Parts: sequence; structure tokens; C-alpha cells
Amino acid sequence: MDKSTRSAAIAAAVILVGFGLFAFYLPTMMLAVGSMSPFAGGLLAIVFVLAFFGIFWLRGRSQAKKD
Repeated sequence: MDKSTRSAAIAAAVILVGFGLFAFYLPTMMLAVGSMSPFAGGLLAIVFVLAFFGIFWLRGRSQAKKD
């Protein structure tokens, strides 16, 4: 494993752990936000899913520019 592959693997692991922790607490946050507004609770879940794919899309674009 060379340096660029290692840094990509570390970055992916950090992102996955971060999103994993967020996903673990997401139901609790959705219930808390949903008690104020059901729409906001659903919006929180949608933002989570879009952010998960968006961060890897942006990382992929960044890596493609380097190559």
C-alpha cells in the first residue's frame, strides 16, 4: 500500500466512523426534532442520506482531479 492509497483508506475510515456514529444517534435526534415538527424530523434523515453520498462524491471528484 503506497502513501496515497493509505491516506484514502484512512479518510474513508474516518468518514465511515463519523457517519456511523451519526447514524447510531439519528433515531434519537429524529424523535427529538420530530416532536417539534414531523417535517423537520424527516428532513434530518434526508439530509443524512444526501450528506453520506455527497461526501464520497466530492472526495471522488477531488481524487479524479489529482490523477
